[in-house]
Amino acid sequence: MDDPEQADAFVHALVRDWRTAPLSPADRALCEFAARLTHRQHEMSPADLDALRAHGFDDRAIHDAVQVIAYFNYITRVADALGVEPEEFIRPWGRERQ
Repeated sequence: MDDPEQADAFVHALVRDWRTAPLSPADRALCEFAARLTHRQHEMSPADLDALRAHGFDDRAIHDAVQVIAYFNYITRVADALGVEPEEFIRPWGRERQ
């Protein structure tokens, strides 16, 4: 996306609800996979990998995606468990700078 306004609208749509954001089928499949791995990891099966492969993801891409998804899940849980507060220079989503 070359248009900054269009890119900004895309990011807002994605953050608001990725399920309704204008994603490609492959990106939507990756988001579904990430959500499942995050919220229902005990239900994961080889079929989840096959769904990504059907969208063109090879084993290396799937491995990389799992590493990133798992890392963000890990670090978020560590921060939550230890009561880590966000850095002051990071403003909460949707809040304007003052």
